[in-house]
Amino acid sequence: MGYDTEVLVLGGGSTGCGIARDLAMRGLEVTLVERGNLTHGTTGRMHGLLHSGGRYAVSDRASATECIEENEVLRDIAGHCVELTGGLFVQRPEDPDSYFREKLEGCRECGIPTRALSGREAREIEPYLANDVKRAIEVPDGAVDPFRLCVANALDAQIHGARIETHAEVIDLLREGDDVYGVRVRHDSGPGRRTHGVPGSTEEITAEYVVNATGAWAGQIAAMADLEVAVRPSKGVMTIMNVRQVDTVINRCRPKGDADIIVPHETTAILGTTDEEVTDPDDYPEEEWEVDMMIDTLSELVPILSEARTIRSFWGVRPLYEPPGRATEDPTDITRDFFLLDHDERDGVSGVASIVGGKLTTYRAMAEEIADHVCAELGVDATCATAEEPLPGSENLERLEDGMDEFGLRSPIARRSTKRLGSRSRDVLETDEPNPVICACEGVTRAEVQDAISQSGTDLNAVRIRTRASMGNCQGGFCCGPMANELHPEYDEETVREALDDLFDERWKGQRHALWGEQLSQAMLNYALHATTMNRDRDPANAGPSALETGSESLEYAAFDAGEGQ
Repeated sequence: MGYDTEVLVLGGGSTGCGIARDLAMRGLEVTLVERGNLTHGTTGRMHGLLHSGGRYAVSDRASATECIEENEVLRDIAGHCVELTGGLFVQRPEDPDSYFREKLEGCRECGIPTRALSGREAREIEPYLANDVKRAIEVPDGAVDPFRLCVANALDAQIHGARIETHAEVIDLLREGDDVYGVRVRHDSGPGRRTHGVPGSTEEITAEYVVNATGAWAGQIAAMADLEVAVRPSKGVMTIMNVRQVDTVINRCRPKGDADIIVPHETTAILGTTDEEVTDPDDYPEEEWEVDMMIDTLSELVPILSEARTIRSFWGVRPLYEPPGRATEDPTDITRDFFLLDHDERDGVSGVASIVGGKLTTYRAMAEEIADHVCAELGVDATCATAEEPLPGSENLERLEDGMDEFGLRSPIARRSTKRLGSRSRDVLETDEPNPVICACEGVTRAEVQDAISQSGTDLNAVRIRTRASMGNCQGGFCCGPMANELHPEYDEETVREALDDLFDERWKGQRHALWGEQLSQAMLNYALHATTMNRDRDPANAGPSALETGSESLEYAAFDAGEGQ
């Protein structure tokens, strides 16, 4: 039979995009489908840590070794997505000395470069550490932008001929006998959707081989073809602070527990995390006590956190997988290793495989393993080059420092823009048109917003993940409107307003559990701004002529201006 594509990749997170890139670079025809934006699932809800492997050096050394190996690869191929912050595992007086020794030994056994520091030496690196911190282990942790990394992989996949379909939800796997040969997707009808199908319609996409890379949702997808993938989703809640209280990743050096890490990320710090097994990866909102607990606990390491402003919280779900027979009760004990499930070998169903488990840090290795498998299944003789070929934006990064101020921008803005864009900076920022700052919190200019719109259409949340616009302290209070304005005049008013509504809704989700103190004041300011300038509260007295109905009456501006009835 004829197929629409050779390989169909399900899932637009880091692993799915990495697989699409790897296979496309090997010359295969690839289509990727994702039900939301890229990074819609776990990838867009992680704490931004580029693992050194230190967090697993005691309990899961196989994962720790994979992490340090891929950490070094990503520093080379994705430099514009990575900040080399370094990391500290810090010990408080009540934390066991034996665990500190185990951590140090485990790191060395896994090949993770380490240095033991006194409390004084640790505070020289991070002055805001608590005065009673006893000692620390220095490791090569880093911060990674998962949005930038994912988009860069998708862009390179497209450069090599892949087709990327966002807002295309898989609603069924196509199976005939013992063979899976494609999927049925439903195309989202919302704004700015990068889809080849008619909005609101369904479509069958057939393929020689299907790769299930949907993470925590892999079990749900496999069940559509009567296959079992026993993913064990684990919820993690994180909290975003208003500034970077630290410039180094801070880990608590103790056995497993909630609230044990602080990751500096761009202009913010992300506190994490919890670890609770859940049933449905789509239904487990965070609760206020989790945010309070995180701040209280991590303030023991960095006391100024207790005085800082929380701007939002969010949750993600880890796609944990445990091979049959282990039956681990505590999700914190489940390995963070990844597994390739060949459903032909395991279940007698050909044409499909699942890749499960793992972490963002190991996404490229996961993609390489399953791409090798797919090539073997299809009889393709091609090797992986993703560990050597830089991602778009990470070529010639040595030029960045020299080019920071060459675009007529104020230096801090230039530095932020060029870090995000990497080697694409000149192509995007060198313009004869006015290039004002659209998002002051994150230093995003009009040229960068327009570049993102050219990739994502009217989907302002896709613009957000490409630029960080609206992700700063004001949470879109001042920049959501100007971002939407950049869609005009190419798109009509109704389309622009729908795109703005989507962006507002997404920005509000994470703020509901952080509404106290100064952040409550910020939220009220945002409400006042949006209500008065754009009539976001739908007050009929401020609405346009078509929206002025109030019961059986309507407001007549002409009569009001003439003073009639006064």
